[in-house]
Amino acid sequence: MSRLTGVLSFLLVVVLAMAFAAANAGHRVTLSLGFIKLYQVPVALVAFCGLFVGMVLMFATGVRSDLKVRRILRERLADEARREQTWIDRSQRDLFKDEEPQELGEARDGPEIRPEDDAPRKEEQPDEG
Repeated sequence: MSRLTGVLSFLLVVVLAMAFAAANAGHRVTLSLGFIKLYQVPVALVAFCGLFVGMVLMFATGVRSDLKVRRILRERLADEARREQTWIDRSQRDLFKDEEPQELGEARDGPEIRPEDDAPRKEEQPDEG
């Protein structure tokens, strides 16, 4: 439904722009830009150029504002991550603080494994008799 509404809105704007251009097709104006003077410029062209320049200016302003908001949010996120990391570091407990770190290959608590224990065993035969 919203897609249809968007398409209909776009078509309405296009039809209105075409109607405006057709209604003012014969009207011409003199356009003074301060440093240059243009004669016999169609009113529709002046209106559409004004609309286009306004859209470009709003886009530039919006991009600048959007970048500022993104920078603020990025700084907030970094600050929040720093605070969370300090909270984790402060509240973390060491579960094995009494033990010293062991090197690879050192014996650990538990049954000791001897090389002969690793050898394959012959199955014992039950005593007959």
